[in-house]
Amino acid sequence: MHALPHDHTGARIKRLRLERHLTQKALSDLSQVPYGTLTKVEQGVTAATPYVIAAVARALRVEVATVTGQPYAAELRADELDVLIRPIRESLDVYDLGADPDLSPRPHQLISDDAEELLVSVRAGEIKRVASLVPGLIEEATTAAHLAPSRERWLLLASLYRTSYDVASKLGYADLATLSLARMDWAAHRASDAVVGGMYRYMRALTYLRSGEYRTGQRLIDLGLSALGQAEEGRERSVLTGQLHLGAAVMAARSRNADSAEDHLVEADRIAAETGEAVDVHWLAFGPTNVAVHRVSALAELDEYGAAAERGAEVRIPRDWPASRRSHHHAEVARAQMWTGDLEGSFRSLLAARKAAPQQARYHLTVRETYSGLEAARRQLPDSFLSYGSWLGA
Repeated sequence: MHALPHDHTGARIKRLRLERHLTQKALSDLSQVPYGTLTKVEQGVTAATPYVIAAVARALRVEVATVTGQPYAAELRADELDVLIRPIRESLDVYDLGADPDLSPRPHQLISDDAEELLVSVRAGEIKRVASLVPGLIEEATTAAHLAPSRERWLLLASLYRTSYDVASKLGYADLATLSLARMDWAAHRASDAVVGGMYRYMRALTYLRSGEYRTGQRLIDLGLSALGQAEEGRERSVLTGQLHLGAAVMAARSRNADSAEDHLVEADRIAAETGEAVDVHWLAFGPTNVAVHRVSALAELDEYGAAAERGAEVRIPRDWPASRRSHHHAEVARAQMWTGDLEGSFRSLLAARKAAPQQARYHLTVRETYSGLEAARRQLPDSFLSYGSWLGA
């Protein structure tokens, strides 16, 4: 008995391949995905890794979202999240129209406090709440910035654009995430802030990581590091620099460059020893814990699943760590455990990912692909397992 819909990632790959009149051998050659891996993924016997998904998407010349089936429309509709996307798009569209004559913005500090609260809510996994509030705040901050331009007001607007990026990327709207980042860059330029410029390049690099464009992603990382070199020395710059190295480590690992990944992790670890845990600096959660978590991710991307699962079990998450990051880590560990054959442990980690941030986990690609892999590996599915599949969207 299956808990997930028949239209899994492997089935979509097969359909896209047949639409292009390609054999499995031809797609294997084009994507450089081993033939045996591709056939098992198409059959639903093996879960599709992010590397395989990106490689196949490039070979078929489609977006990664076309292969993964994102955004998950039925689930979004059931959670009443789909209706919140259009207002976000509309708020991003008015960026250059000047002040809205029908709006009377509140004092800057009140808008800033609300924007900061949304950043905290994103890290708590409260996606629906944030999605419902961010459009109005963007429109209010846009009008305020045009009425009385200042560095603080443009930075506030850049922060809100970042929040719209967070919502869009977590719900699988890649185009909206990209648009949000373009607006963030636009506002950051007006604020002339090198740190925010570096953060923009880090987040943009992540979009290229997801699409498998590793060379472009690394170029953005390099540009981000260069931009941060112009920022004032201090803990803020160090944190952003360290976070860029973490992004570069995962980028290198997914492109199968283990030495480069290790170099970036070592540098990030050095910086983290100086900054300590810096959860609240731009809410990037940088610090020794984040370095340890990214090491697990890098090992998994290098297909060193045994080492990733072992390292993942050793990570001790601080109590004040964001729920969204905690959930993401549990999902990464679940993936590694699945590939090592620890099916029970993998399912426990999936449960932990849901407990930490249920709204995020429901739309998390790694959670869904790992569940699909567990489903294929298990002949007897307990009720708790089937219930989890139903929650994901059966």
